Amino acid sequence: MNIQNFSDFCDALLDCGFSMGGGSAKGIYAIIPYSWTEQDLVDSPVKWHTGDPGTDPWQWRMRVLEERDDIAYAKVFFRTSGYITREWYPYFYAVRRNGQSLEDAYESGTISHTAKRIYDIISQNGTAAYHEIKRLGGFHREENSSFERAVVDLQMGMFITICGRAQKTNKYGMGYGWDSTVFTTVEDFWASRGFTLPDHDPDESYERIRARILELNPDADDRKIARFIRG
Repeated sequence: MNIQNFSDFCDALLDCGFSMGGGSAKGIYAIIPYSWTEQDLVDSPVKWHTGDPGTDPWQWRMRVLEERDDIAYAKVFFRTSGYITREWYPYFYAVRRNGQSLEDAYESGTISHTAKRIYDIISQNGTAAYHEIKRLGGFHREENSSFERAVVDLQMGMFITICGRAQKTNKYGMGYGWDSTVFTTVEDFWASRGFTLPDHDPDESYERIRARILELNPDADDRKIARFIRG
């Protein structure tokens, strides 16, 4: 499909089911397969980082969250950004979570103590911006690396997901600086959109996603496919 604008992108995504989000297919699939450094070689009105909400893919990551109820966006593939539609999300969720709660994952050692602290703040507050999580959790500067890693771990594990953006505010309630990413639990994200994640078998879900990847990209490597699906 020739993507000319945001509407075209959403139509293509709903048809495909999922896509890498950052302008690179990573050997799997991306609706917009070129980055801002390559876009001058492409004859398309779709250009990165122009600020135009209709034709800038960087703007689309928030537009899908703010304007639609059937698309999720987060760092879910290869520890970088990706989109998954409501139709396909339950299959990834089944594989990544394998029926485990956050407590189960923490007790088994697959989720760190830092990640649990972050998750608890988000879960207790419903939503929380990146900078608010740091403040509420009392995270110190020397914890920045482990904090950033844990936030990605939670997204990759499909425990939390991005739900919007917010500015920091000063003591007068006035916003300042760059927007901060806002997170919520995966379950709350979909519940707010009127959708309850169904239970699917993890093995059957894996094979369903794998078959879809090969429809989108017959040359996809099995090892990359496994990493893409399992996280």
